[in-house]
Amino acid sequence: MSKKCALGIDYGTNSVRALVVDTATGREMGTCVYNYPSGDAGIITDGKDANLARQNPADYVRGLEASVTGAMAQARKLGVRGTDVAGIGIDTTGSTPIPVDGKGTPLAFAKEFRKNPNAMAWLWKDHTGHAEAAEITEAAKKLRPHYLAKCGGTYSSEWYWSKILHCRRADRKVFESAEAWVEHADWMPAYLAGDTRPERIKPGICAAGHKAMYNDAWGGYPDAEFLKKIDPVLGALRKKMWSKAYTSDNKAGRLSEKNAARLGLPAGIPVAVGAFDAHMGAVGAGVSEGRLVKVLGTSSCDMAVLKNTRKIKDVPGLCGIVDGSILPGYYGFEAGQSAVGDIFNSFVRDFVNGRTENAASGKKTDVHTYLSQEAGKLKAGESGLLALDWHNGNRTVLVDPRLTGLVMGYTLHTTAVEVYRALVEATAFGARVIVEREEEYGIPVREIICAGGIAEKNPLVLQIYADVLQKMIKVARSSQTCALGAAIFGAVAGGAHKSVTAAQKKMTGIKKETYRPRTREKKTYDRLYGVYRKMHDSLGMPGTRTDLSGVMKELLDVKAEAAG
Repeated sequence: MSKKCALGIDYGTNSVRALVVDTATGREMGTCVYNYPSGDAGIITDGKDANLARQNPADYVRGLEASVTGAMAQARKLGVRGTDVAGIGIDTTGSTPIPVDGKGTPLAFAKEFRKNPNAMAWLWKDHTGHAEAAEITEAAKKLRPHYLAKCGGTYSSEWYWSKILHCRRADRKVFESAEAWVEHADWMPAYLAGDTRPERIKPGICAAGHKAMYNDAWGGYPDAEFLKKIDPVLGALRKKMWSKAYTSDNKAGRLSEKNAARLGLPAGIPVAVGAFDAHMGAVGAGVSEGRLVKVLGTSSCDMAVLKNTRKIKDVPGLCGIVDGSILPGYYGFEAGQSAVGDIFNSFVRDFVNGRTENAASGKKTDVHTYLSQEAGKLKAGESGLLALDWHNGNRTVLVDPRLTGLVMGYTLHTTAVEVYRALVEATAFGARVIVEREEEYGIPVREIICAGGIAEKNPLVLQIYADVLQKMIKVARSSQTCALGAAIFGAVAGGAHKSVTAAQKKMTGIKKETYRPRTREKKTYDRLYGVYRKMHDSLGMPGTRTDLSGVMKELLDVKAEAAG
């Protein structure tokens, strides 16, 4: 029997995944992952500058063919044909702008720039523009404070204009060779449709609104006069910017003949406007009013929505409030932490280094699994440790990339297992700061749906989150929510469903496992969270004056109570 399917293509930090989904049931018919070959797990870095993180756009093109043909090969074994694909949706990381020439070809494809990181895609986690971000923030405070109000009060070094301005100052030749800077999320749909000329691209409201200060209320992107005050070349660039941004239930174009032949699909399949991975991941996890979605991976993204007919407040410290960025017809609220899985991974890689021996069985086991199992045997507060989760800066609510991590409470008897648990707890405390800020400003959080690799693999993390947040934690049914969300938008763009919310009802679901907050842990975690907030505010908020002299002794008291 012929099946109507949608194809979701998810460009992550280290790989691209394609997913073929039955639009009537959400059944996943085929999937394939392509790991980026360039750099370190796909990331171009610089040993002299820890803030630099770039990607080779050639990996995106190679990965497209490999992942889609691989996923369709699996789906064909279940009876799916190319003609059954109703539409294609795409998500990417972001802000990940690419400098392109007049034809929309990435500069990195030219021999002259092939090895130049500045001509590559500027990955979301690139913080080289931190000084420029501060400059943009100060200019907006003086000249356009309403711009900042919609992005949490501070412009980030992770975002679009900071990166462009930094390139202007760091590599004039690349900057002057670029006709435009196109978000990866906007470039990929245009590439699939066979026309990447900048003026023909349909930019997505997700990238434009959350990262580039776009808002229909003030005429789209920041005005040229404002940008000119920061740097005259930005004012000139503004004149080339797009006049309108679109929600992802719109078509960006149709699959070109050339790409159809490469992918083994019929030409003309509708391609949806692109968006960021976490936003589409929220859709794939079933985001709705009161249901916050946490996409837990190398970093975390927290997504919430409110119907756009409601009156809303601007929320200090959030990564943006954008109408239609997650669900069409709803305001999308984005928050998150700059590192979660990266914190755990760096500790295992650099400090535990191959200690995989399971003492009980003598068998080798995965380090994360071992540490999680052993850390799960500890009581809340038993380690006497407290950490700050700022190893890659703070995204929400402090919005400061130059903050760094901290672990306090070390003694001569501290173990690796205790540190691992303290790092997990730190990310949970950071998550609580975000939830409390959202609830303070009228965004309801009745339950939390987790998605991503950590949600699939580490029950300790989810249980500690439930205990710290005192919220019910559930897990999305799909282990590939970003690709599923992209497929949902592909299904809508292709006419298989009338709306995104209608598609969600058919194509998403929740797993049976539920993590309930344990009341016996609440008192201890509330106390530890109070210490965390002292450290958070004192070290992260300028002008704060808090007496920290008793913090270490309080951790010892908590440890003694847990032991008793």
